[in-house]
Amino acid sequence: MELRQVRYFVAVAQELHFGRAAERLHIVQSAVSQQVRRLEREVGADLFDRSARQVRLTAAGERFLPEARALLAAEERALAVVADLVGIRRSTLRLGTSAGLGDHLDRVLDALARLAPGLRVQLVSAPTRERLDRVAKGELDAAFVRDGSDGADGLDTDNGGTDGALRHVSLWPDPLVAVLPAAHPLAAAGPEEAEGVDLADLAAVPLRLTARRTNPALVDRVLTACHDAGFEPVPVPGPPAGSLQDNLAAIGAAGPADPSWTVVYAAHARQLRTSRVAFRPFRTPLTLTTALAVHRTAPPACLDALLTACAAAAHDLDP
Repeated sequence: MELRQVRYFVAVAQELHFGRAAERLHIVQSAVSQQVRRLEREVGADLFDRSARQVRLTAAGERFLPEARALLAAEERALAVVADLVGIRRSTLRLGTSAGLGDHLDRVLDALARLAPGLRVQLVSAPTRERLDRVAKGELDAAFVRDGSDGADGLDTDNGGTDGALRHVSLWPDPLVAVLPAAHPLAAAGPEEAEGVDLADLAAVPLRLTARRTNPALVDRVLTACHDAGFEPVPVPGPPAGSLQDNLAAIGAAGPADPSWTVVYAAHARQLRTSRVAFRPFRTPLTLTTALAVHRTAPPACLDALLTACAAAAHDLDP
């Protein structure tokens, strides 16, 4: 049994989806599936019940999950002991990342490297709730979050966060853009469309939106905006939305008679390369605020440098 197999198993158990687990681990889905299969052969039991529609833990998987988490926690404790001995922990920033940061994250890391050249940054990808919990427990030093998600609605105060333990500092606004098939009439970007897409024009077009548990702030913002525009979005028929790449591929592959749309952060859209979809701003801008969550009473020693780097990144944002 390898620890990476255990790590992959825990990721799939949390996501109940091999594709989302692979995205979270930053590896291809086939590698996750292969290593989980090897782990199942090692323990002599199926840990997941796989079907075309869903992935569920088996009884063996349910029993194995807490032990797997204990193994990973023991690994972290062992690494922490060595880190304390050689002084690594004092020069490492454990930073939770948020989906769709795009080039904002690059700007922050570049500025931080200039401000604190000896600081090592460890990036951790995890769902919003888990990021906040880990900051509250001291397992992460800070985490990027979105305004309104899982307790992050008390920005620039000491009152938000898990059990009141976290402080959320507003950093910058993140515009959202619509994703449409490249051939759709609303995807045009000529002079008449310079002001962007009117949200009400999308009322009859099915919406592909991630599950709320994956990104509650984004889902709530989009659904509220649709409601304010006078309509309830039409869901795409069939299984729930998959990964962002799956959604972009489905939107781009649809014919004129079967269009759909979704939303992404503008910063993320700048890094996506596909000619089959078009990214269009909204005529009435939709934004979310990116914030930094830190422990209220035990912030990281490098917090001032981190906030300065974030301010520099915000200053460099496109107008």
